[in-house]
Amino acid sequence: MAYNARGDRYEKMKYNRVGRSGLVLPAISLGLWQNFGSVNVYENCRKILLRAFDLGVTHFDAADNYGPVAGSAEETLGKVLARDLKPYRDELIISTKAGYGMWPGPYGDGGSRKHVLASLDQALQRNGLDYVDIFYSHRYDPNTPLEETMGALATAVQQGKALYVGISNYRPKEAKEAFDLLAQMGVKCLIHQPCYNIYDRWIEDTGLQDLLDEYGVGTICFSPLAQGRLTDKYLNGVPEGSRATRDRGLRNSLSPEFIEKTRKLNDIAAARGQSLAQMALAWVLRGGRVTSALIGASSVEQLENSLGALNNLEFTKEELEAIDAAIR
Repeated sequence: MAYNARGDRYEKMKYNRVGRSGLVLPAISLGLWQNFGSVNVYENCRKILLRAFDLGVTHFDAADNYGPVAGSAEETLGKVLARDLKPYRDELIISTKAGYGMWPGPYGDGGSRKHVLASLDQALQRNGLDYVDIFYSHRYDPNTPLEETMGALATAVQQGKALYVGISNYRPKEAKEAFDLLAQMGVKCLIHQPCYNIYDRWIEDTGLQDLLDEYGVGTICFSPLAQGRLTDKYLNGVPEGSRATRDRGLRNSLSPEFIEKTRKLNDIAAARGQSLAQMALAWVLRGGRVTSALIGASSVEQLENSLGALNNLEFTKEELEAIDAAIR
């Protein structure tokens, strides 16, 4: 059956300005990091993507290495774009990234001009697109001069293969240098994509968020749910078949002490009339400094629950203090 987007898709979504740019993003965007690769059921991936768009999610965030298998998340997105979303291309923000290992040999990884621009060309092929809206340097590469990496991003814009550029996982010192280098090349850094959630507040602690505000760069955070730890999934330990059964690092982080803290957070969320996931998303969006929160989703139901966070983004002083106390 041919897909026709809902006519009311923009009525309930909240959109935020990206720094001091002319672009807006949905307050909650859909990331393709874990659940859209070749190991997943294509039709389920398609349903999630189309339901997200029907609910006003206009931004789909990918990277060259997303899967698993690496590259396959973009292939999935490319199929949905070609089959269903092609008429709506100008209503969508599609992003990709380069910087992590993708192919054998010395050019398949890092921040060199060779790797970055080759990765972008491959990503465009997988997505079936002439351009992406946002192209990121996925990580700082200490073995490549930052001027070279930023020069590759600037070239992507100049060639018409990206409308905007951003960086991800950069610490404040390298981020500031990146912003200044891009500005010298006539290209502004649109956005930074760091990890940020109730448990991981490094962008506050290191002054990164202050730097982004100063430069007028937007913030789109990944892992706002701490890879599922800020949901009700692990309140009673590690359920069989969950991601933690396959991810040793995630499983090892779920200590009895950690689970007890999460139960306290869950109680605060319930008192707010929210699920824990909804409260965690509302928390990163509080105050308006974060442009968008990137969520993953393995089902339409999980997607819809996460988007319910937008119904209550306000916190009292007492609630914020209770959240801080719960994780100490």
